[in-house]
Amino acid sequence: MTYKNFRFDVDSDGVALVTWDMPGKSMNVIDASVISDLDQIVDRVASDAAIKGAVVTSGKDAFSGGADLTMLEGLGRELAKMSKEAGPEKAMKVFFDESRKLSQVYRKLETCGKPWAAAINGMALGGAFELCLACHYRVLSDADKARVGLPEVKIGLFPGAGGTQRVARLMQTGDALQMLFKGEQMRPRAAKSAGLVHELAPAGEVVAKAKAWILGGGSAIAPWDVKGFKNPSGKVFSPAGMMIWPAANAIYRRETHDNYPAAKAILHSVYEGLQLPMDLALEVESRWFAKILRSKEAAAMIRSLFVSMGELNKGARRPANVAPSKLKMVGVLGAGFMGAGIAYVSAQAGLEVVLIDRDQASADKGKAYSEKLMTGLIAKGRAKTADREALLARIHATPDYAALADCDLVVEAVFEDRAVKAEATKNAQAHLREGVVFASNTSTLPISSLASAARDPKKFIGIHFFSPVEKMMLVEIIMGKETGDEALAVALDYVRMIKKTPIVVNDTRGFYANRCVGNYVKEAHLMLMEGVPAAMIENAARMAGMPVGPLSLNDEVAIDLAWKILQATKKDLGPQAVDPAQEKLLDAMVNQHQRLGRKNGKGFYDYPEKGQKSLWPGLRDLQATKLDPDAIDVQELKNRILVTQALEAARTVEEGVVTDPREADVGSILGFGFAPWSGGTLSYIDFMGVKNFVALADKLAAKHGPRFAAPKLLREMAEKGETFYGRFAPKQGKAA
Repeated sequence: MTYKNFRFDVDSDGVALVTWDMPGKSMNVIDASVISDLDQIVDRVASDAAIKGAVVTSGKDAFSGGADLTMLEGLGRELAKMSKEAGPEKAMKVFFDESRKLSQVYRKLETCGKPWAAAINGMALGGAFELCLACHYRVLSDADKARVGLPEVKIGLFPGAGGTQRVARLMQTGDALQMLFKGEQMRPRAAKSAGLVHELAPAGEVVAKAKAWILGGGSAIAPWDVKGFKNPSGKVFSPAGMMIWPAANAIYRRETHDNYPAAKAILHSVYEGLQLPMDLALEVESRWFAKILRSKEAAAMIRSLFVSMGELNKGARRPANVAPSKLKMVGVLGAGFMGAGIAYVSAQAGLEVVLIDRDQASADKGKAYSEKLMTGLIAKGRAKTADREALLARIHATPDYAALADCDLVVEAVFEDRAVKAEATKNAQAHLREGVVFASNTSTLPISSLASAARDPKKFIGIHFFSPVEKMMLVEIIMGKETGDEALAVALDYVRMIKKTPIVVNDTRGFYANRCVGNYVKEAHLMLMEGVPAAMIENAARMAGMPVGPLSLNDEVAIDLAWKILQATKKDLGPQAVDPAQEKLLDAMVNQHQRLGRKNGKGFYDYPEKGQKSLWPGLRDLQATKLDPDAIDVQELKNRILVTQALEAARTVEEGVVTDPREADVGSILGFGFAPWSGGTLSYIDFMGVKNFVALADKLAAKHGPRFAAPKLLREMAEKGETFYGRFAPKQGKAA
């Protein structure tokens, strides 16, 4: 008998080797056909007396990345369709049965009466690691790239194929909850120390070790199915349990502010499941899983953080008419903080880098940044000395523009001044081959105007990195008025090489991300001047789902930069373009008190040399009015913080700056941390309902002014009952 996704072989010792190797895919994923194959294979192993046990492994470099989440998306669509056709009760029963099929197959494997061992030859995540946990023995490769983990919570789900129950029976409860809440991947030694795997071995030996365990008399009974099994942390209702659960609940509330139903479901599943025998515990987990699978948070996060991000990373916006570029050498103009970071990520991707600055000392200082980062990785065991030397050898630091002659792409990252950028552009292009794409890393200056200094505006494009470059995953690619398809294709190919996620936007002041971030910070400034305590502003933002409070964020990017942008806006667009209350606050902070942010140790926060930062007490003196904290509506603060950003995102769509809702959503989460539970700025509107969102914006506008006025596009969509993903269907390009 043959299977679509597995090879099945029985050796002379009677051990079956089940090799997961999906045809036409670089990595195994769990879909409906995999579940069906596994179900049949388990029956075959159990019923064949000649088979002593089975080893499951992978024919790919990795074991598996887990479930194909488009399959889970499809379940939701089928539920909606069946609810209309057969009624909600019947639809829910079918939905529940379908959503727990994988869990049932794993339990069948675990209780089939034959020993199963997992030979984990590489990364095993999510549902794939749950398969391993259902096996009676686990051998993991000790290779550097091997990882195991249950990361589902990061996309709004939780392990629904037995993960919450098996992990909580293998580890101390507190450790299990931490693993499930964080969704982090574990290295081989850590996994063994935690008791999640039994043995480590070289990748080429994992199958032999797994077979040896079976032939050595490996048990076909999981520990929790042995009579008298005791949970590692004892009973839930016990003195030890009462030390765990109240604290776990408090930590959950502190970290999530109840924005993530999946995290709460993990808490429920483990708490309730540990009080039950395994079969009932798995049913409890399945019921919570079905509930979360139907949540709007899961739908939004799966769409943005898995489906859309995957499509953008694979080149969904890449022009289909341009052949793949072959980048080998990149020039970086400016060896300051941003330029040094760009040089580092480029060299890390294997590219040769020419790093240019005004003199040799400045260029060398930029290169030293890469040495510092690599030394940090070595100290953490994530790189070797040879890796550092190889990377540094790829970076050629020099003040000589002639060194750019062989570059295939140049990224300009000099000081944010039009004249300085124009001079650097002309100096570089005097030495470049014809047709080389030239990119500017700018966060404020329009690309179309910068392109006037370029030899060929069609080959000029914006590549806007976020700080710090090595940590931030988003890159904003800005199309000038004359930018051509070839420049876009090369930029996307480059961003893909350095393993960042690109979004493509059209040229405008502030582009996309900075316009939304500007509104976020501005709203905090206005709240402060209204008399809202600074601590309430910061806490309300985190409660809304933002990773960093707006005042803290302003400190990080520099308050004097916000002042300069405000003054430039006033100069270019007139005094009516800035809010006098915000201008008054920034003037006081920058010019009267010289509080520039973290960079000079004084901003909205104080930054002592030792100890934690704390809000500057002098902020109260800048408030003409001081509101009573108990009289302030915290929900309204949260609404203002999210709505102001979502409104700006909608305006960018109306203006044609953003043309693909996937990019608005993914860009908002990766670029400025917009409440991930919402799926992003446009998903926040879509899942609330455009009509409801406009009503909320109108309510805020009536109280706080026209900055909350919904644009014409939103009002039109509200009248028609439209959504962004319905009206602006994502554009499909050639996945390069």
